[in-house]
Amino acid sequence: MIEELRIRGLGVIDDAVLELAPGLTVVTGETGAGKTMVVTGLGLLLGGRGDSGAVRAGAPKALVEGRILLPAGTPALADAERAGAELDDGVLLLARAVSAEGRSRAWLGGQAVPVGTLSSLAESLVAVHGQSDQQRLLQPAWQRAALDRYAGEPVTSPLAEYRTAYARLRAVEAEHTELTTRARERAQEADLLRHGVGAVEAARPQPGEDHALDAESARLSHADALRLAAATAQAALTGDDAGDSPDALGLVAVARRTLDQVRALDPTLGGPADQLAEVAALVADAASQLAAYAESVDADPTRLAAVEERRAVLKGLIRTYAGGPGGTVDDVVAWAAKAADRLHALDGADDRIADLTAERAALVADLTLRASAVSAARREAAERFGAAATAELVELAMPHAVVSVRVTDTGELGPHGTDEVELQLVPHPGAPARSLARGASGGELSRVMLAVEVVFAGADPVPTFVFDEVDAGVGGRAAVEVGRRLARLARSAQVLVVTHLPQVAAFADRHLVVHKASDGSITRSGVTALDDAGRVGELTRMLAGLEGSESGRAHAEELLAAAAATKTAG
Repeated sequence: MIEELRIRGLGVIDDAVLELAPGLTVVTGETGAGKTMVVTGLGLLLGGRGDSGAVRAGAPKALVEGRILLPAGTPALADAERAGAELDDGVLLLARAVSAEGRSRAWLGGQAVPVGTLSSLAESLVAVHGQSDQQRLLQPAWQRAALDRYAGEPVTSPLAEYRTAYARLRAVEAEHTELTTRARERAQEADLLRHGVGAVEAARPQPGEDHALDAESARLSHADALRLAAATAQAALTGDDAGDSPDALGLVAVARRTLDQVRALDPTLGGPADQLAEVAALVADAASQLAAYAESVDADPTRLAAVEERRAVLKGLIRTYAGGPGGTVDDVVAWAAKAADRLHALDGADDRIADLTAERAALVADLTLRASAVSAARREAAERFGAAATAELVELAMPHAVVSVRVTDTGELGPHGTDEVELQLVPHPGAPARSLARGASGGELSRVMLAVEVVFAGADPVPTFVFDEVDAGVGGRAAVEVGRRLARLARSAQVLVVTHLPQVAAFADRHLVVHKASDGSITRSGVTALDDAGRVGELTRMLAGLEGSESGRAHAEELLAAAAATKTAG
């Protein structure tokens, strides 16, 4: 339940506070006083579109704040807690600001939140019914959604399961279309991959083979230089055959023998002497390895040619399948593995198409059965709704009018089933049933739409309903019945009504009047809660246009008494 609404800097309203209460609250006032701004402000608070043009001239921003009581266990409380709102004794604070430059900000429970959070929360808080909502109710999609909401669980549950299956059908159809329309591209891709995989398999490259061949090529290409270097180094270590040059091994031996002769005189020389022994062993081992290497190095032109030919093959694969000169044989091997997997997938596309075709047929059959169940539940709800709306029209001075809901099974699967839903009206006996947009005059349409709104509102699981001049074009006895209907709805929910009809205002549990005062170019509007005497005066103004009219005053008192008696009688 909305406890309080404060509006600042919105339209003609400078600063106004609406203290609301359970039951039926009506808002009245002279034309241009800002009654509609009350609904506009509430719409902003509930995440509606922010328009900088609605900001009061000269004001930096429009600000709307609200206090909403959320009893324990209500869906709205659970939604607010999921959104991270903090409540104080079950009271939720909301705020929305729209700057003159068009920037919008929102707060929920004292925390800044995206405006969309308020919109999501509003679905479980308030249902707004106004002139624009009537226009939406003339649209087939809106009528179908409203009927589904009215039907409740018998439609919403199977419809949810239907939509899950329908989403899968769309995914299957999209994949099937993609596979069939790109058959030529797949064939071309498969040919390229098959050629590449075949080339790699024919070459049979081994991981790291390119690096090993590079090393072998360098060794074979410089065999003479490598052999000469090894022999020269070996001779330097062990001496040449002529023995003319000193060698490293001989010099180390001389140094070692010299130290061994005197190490007994000073143990300190024992360490270097032992090290020289190790050096001699290392030099001898290195000389042996060099001799063996020089012996093994052989200039083999035949092997060199084979190595260069193999390197050329691998470089061609690297250039083609590894992204260029920077690649390696390992990259080629990895590409071949991925290409083989992709080729397997492409070659299996025909099998996949067959599987998708079978799955699509099964889904269509399943969806057809589910859609039939949804249609049956809609038709049952349509009969109940038509009877309820027709009964409402009897009390709204249209005793011979009949409202019906036509549910047509098109046989075409869609996101909401196979049905087309249309609200129809028979305005009088003998007239054909026609859509609401064409079946009623302007005055009749307002009453029909109000009947529809009242019936649909009873199916809305929200604690607060807002009606913005849905009684336009209604008067006389029908206006009294409008008030009676709204008062009846207010027994189980909070109802806020913006009206210009005194017959409706007479049924209010709380009456707020929007008044304005002009001082030059600045207009300020405020909201006042009326006591019993104030209500008589406001109804007198609404009836006669003059607050001091005695006849109007008497009529106002009569209206209030009649409304009170009606509410007491139930």
